[in-house]
Amino acid sequence: MDTISHGIAGALIGKALFNGHDVFPPVDMDKRRIATWAVMLGSIFPDSDVFRDLFSHNELLMITWHRSLTHSVLMLPLWSVLLAAATAGIAHWRKWDAPSFPKLTGFYAVGILSHILLDLVTTFGTMIWSPLDWARPAWDILFIIDFTFTGLVLVPQLLAWVYEDPEHTRRRAILMWAIFTPAPFLISRLALTVGAPIANNAVLLATMFFAVIFLLPALRGWGLRVAYQTWTRAGLLLATAYILGAAYAHRVAFTRIQDFARQENLDVESIGALPLPPSPWHWDGLVRAPRGVYEVRMDLTDRLSGKASAMNASAMEHTFYPDAPSNTFIEEARRLPEVQKVLWFSRFPVTRFRHEGADSVVEFSDLRFAQIRKDRPASFTYQVRFSRDGTILSQGWLRR
Repeated sequence: MDTISHGIAGALIGKALFNGHDVFPPVDMDKRRIATWAVMLGSIFPDSDVFRDLFSHNELLMITWHRSLTHSVLMLPLWSVLLAAATAGIAHWRKWDAPSFPKLTGFYAVGILSHILLDLVTTFGTMIWSPLDWARPAWDILFIIDFTFTGLVLVPQLLAWVYEDPEHTRRRAILMWAIFTPAPFLISRLALTVGAPIANNAVLLATMFFAVIFLLPALRGWGLRVAYQTWTRAGLLLATAYILGAAYAHRVAFTRIQDFARQENLDVESIGALPLPPSPWHWDGLVRAPRGVYEVRMDLTDRLSGKASAMNASAMEHTFYPDAPSNTFIEEARRLPEVQKVLWFSRFPVTRFRHEGADSVVEFSDLRFAQIRKDRPASFTYQVRFSRDGTILSQGWLRR
């Protein structure tokens, strides 16, 4: 999951479970603010491993290093204690009224654990047992960037802020409505550029939702009767329910791709159902077989929209991505240490080969990262280019 969403979720947890408060209120730093800061910073901390890129030219760190030691449940106690010690030292220096050291350690532990779990539910994989085991389990429940989830953990915190102060409620409500009204249009434009268009009706409904959620409680006045912590706890419950709903959708999609593999009598090497943005109802079923990868795009609303009778036929509609026949260039590329790391990371790899003039080009693509637009190269494609005599001219990730 993206780092911003991790931080927002951490702040929500701090407020909902540990009586935290806004991180930037016009008051001195106190225990409630520090509790929120600790959980939020803990939920961001694991992604600090990306800073190693600043001191390295190794472009494979994203798959060999990212989401490893800082994302490990085995290392979590150490990081929690170190972060708590740093916070306690700063609080003592600044003379802040801070929680006790054990509480600070617990806050950071919860934040780091939330980050690990929210990364596990995505498709990228997280090395939670490093350094003892470098495997990358992935639960394939949410896409790496999920605007719906981010909204669920953000909006309740803003509502708590809006309705905390009766004197400023209406002004804050109008401000939030003005800020969020353009958001669905901006997100739909962003989704369109990557080839994942959002329906106009969904954009309109989202716009109406923000008007209702921010303005109606202010006009009626009932929003003032809802306690600050109640808003945040409701948000945490909604976010949890969303993940559970996505887990159920994943189970349905995974069952369908398993049925497809059985119907086709495939010799399954790896199989998965992955979320396909932007809709939570769209899934990408993948099966790695000895000769290549089979892909089935699924819409889970088929059964709800009365298409159940045609569902078995539609499930058979698939795309097959064959591996290129082996040759000396492919075999030479596979022996490269960098390519071996790429293949270790890939769950649904496809090997391609072509000639470009006098050059021979070998590419390894992981279809786990969907190629939503067919006019763009797939993400996580590693390319090795050879000259006619077999000399390596270049190698690295294929750039868009």
